[in-house]
Amino acid sequence: MKLLLDTHIFLWSLLEPRRLTPHVASELQHPANELWVSPITTWEVLVLAEKARIFLDPDPVTWIRKVYSAVPFQEAPLSHEIAIQSRLVSLPHQDPGDRFLVATAQVYAMTLVTADDRLLRSQACSFLPNREA
Repeated sequence: MKLLLDTHIFLWSLLEPRRLTPHVASELQHPANELWVSPITTWEVLVLAEKARIFLDPDPVTWIRKVYSAVPFQEAPLSHEIAIQSRLVSLPHQDPGDRFLVATAQVYAMTLVTADDRLLRSQACSFLPNREA
């Protein structure tokens, strides 16, 4: 299964793995699953650091580069089709990051791993929810 990580899932998997449900943690570690990250997630991580909502040592850019060189995440490239789909997707809000992530999951037929109830309720793509049943 191709798993696209929402930004908070990406961060939790690296910094706070206890916040992942046992099912999600198991799926992220399953050797048959591919872990994908959008460049939008990189952008969101850097924005969170700039706003001092997260602290990454020694600095955000060095931290994220080390992560990508050490952890086998695959990059889900942005494309014109994803940009178009981000405007066509039916979501209850206009958050650009969420719109790009859902569009990426749709275009590449990926499962978006998230704990975001607004996204999960939208049923806009295939989801792996990070919440207890």
